[in-house]
Amino acid sequence: MHDIMIIDDEPTICQSLTFALEDQYHVYSFTDPREALPLLERAEIAIVLLDLKIGGYNGMEVLEEIKRLSPSTVVIMMTAYGTIPSSVEAMRKGAFSYATKPLHIDELEVLMQKAEEVYTLQSKVKWLSDELDKVAGVNGLIGESLAMRKIFSLIDKVKDIDSNILIEGESGTGKEVVARTIHNQSKRRNKKFQAINCAAIPTHLLESELFGYEKGAFTGATQRKYGLFVLAEGGTIFLDEIGEMDLALQGKILRVLQERKVMPVGGIEEVSIDVRIIAATNRDLVKEVKDNRFREDLYYRLNVIPIHLPSLRERKEDIPLLLEFFIAKIGDRMGKPVEGISHEALQLLQQYNFPGNIRELQNVIERAIALTNESYIQKADLPSDIQKSSRAFFGNTLIPVYVGEPLEEIEKRVILHNLAAFNGHQRRTAQTIGIGERTLRDKLKKYREEK
Repeated sequence: MHDIMIIDDEPTICQSLTFALEDQYHVYSFTDPREALPLLERAEIAIVLLDLKIGGYNGMEVLEEIKRLSPSTVVIMMTAYGTIPSSVEAMRKGAFSYATKPLHIDELEVLMQKAEEVYTLQSKVKWLSDELDKVAGVNGLIGESLAMRKIFSLIDKVKDIDSNILIEGESGTGKEVVARTIHNQSKRRNKKFQAINCAAIPTHLLESELFGYEKGAFTGATQRKYGLFVLAEGGTIFLDEIGEMDLALQGKILRVLQERKVMPVGGIEEVSIDVRIIAATNRDLVKEVKDNRFREDLYYRLNVIPIHLPSLRERKEDIPLLLEFFIAKIGDRMGKPVEGISHEALQLLQQYNFPGNIRELQNVIERAIALTNESYIQKADLPSDIQKSSRAFFGNTLIPVYVGEPLEEIEKRVILHNLAAFNGHQRRTAQTIGIGERTLRDKLKKYREEK
């Protein structure tokens, strides 16, 4: 038995429709849209019977909000103003159909049956889509390396545990993909996954995005807005780049983790939430804690289940698989089928250290497919940085290492020889030997001071 909702400002219509439909459906009825909309975030509502004119509310605006909160819900508009323009406008905004008042129950029941069929079909399509995602490399995660097999195993162990998860890894390693995979494989997969990049939004706006706000909370707050914690009810919220969050806001996040309640900006009453919290960072949070840039108590609250994602240079054996996936996906999207990659180009990519990780690899392949005139990606289709980075490997230059020599001296020789091979280009040198540019600069400075 599906759940349905009736929204009409006339109590008698709500009562009569409830009486007529309660044998076939579980019916919720409301005379005020403000009371009805929150239910869409907590329950799976199959059909909404919505009045076009609800007191002081515009039914079209309520329709838009329903489709925003629950895109799969089927909406039937009820109107005493059965004009063609109003019904066409409602269909454009996502309504399934409309019924003209006074309502005829027999006709309405037929319309409801059709709406139910549409909802059932949409649900099946969503289920099949989720199943296909699972087949496609664990929802987009691709790899056969030992490092990735460990990640897959860990995901399988923690997917249905509601403990907080902290994903650590360099930029471009796929932290959000892992978070989505955990959600899509979990018991919460039929609820929403809400993601937010904490580094991309100013602090004063980030708070209202996370917690929502009440009407009149600040200038421009003309209506109530639900925050992501509430919108993710029953599902998962993903806090990306949490290491960039302001200390004051970190304290409020800590309270949410402890109390499982949020206070909207300008609100006077807390809202209880049931969400799975996954956070991610490319920073060393232990160091951030020591430097008083991240709260220690919040770190331990988040780091219940840590997942460290390897960089692409730590799993180079996965590059051929990733290339196969990106070539097929991007070629299909561009309408430019490419059969594969030449052996020479593949060698270049496997020798390159990819400081931007998988994201950089994807961009490289997209560029190559766009530029190539061949059925296979060639060396000439790759960026000049990648072509040049290989020169040291194709020569006969060897770096001597002697038994009993201090490791620090060996490191120094490796750095200086590669720097010379790349004509003093520090970025290429850092990429080739697998260290950060800042680390390289610090070491070069130290070498100069030693002289």
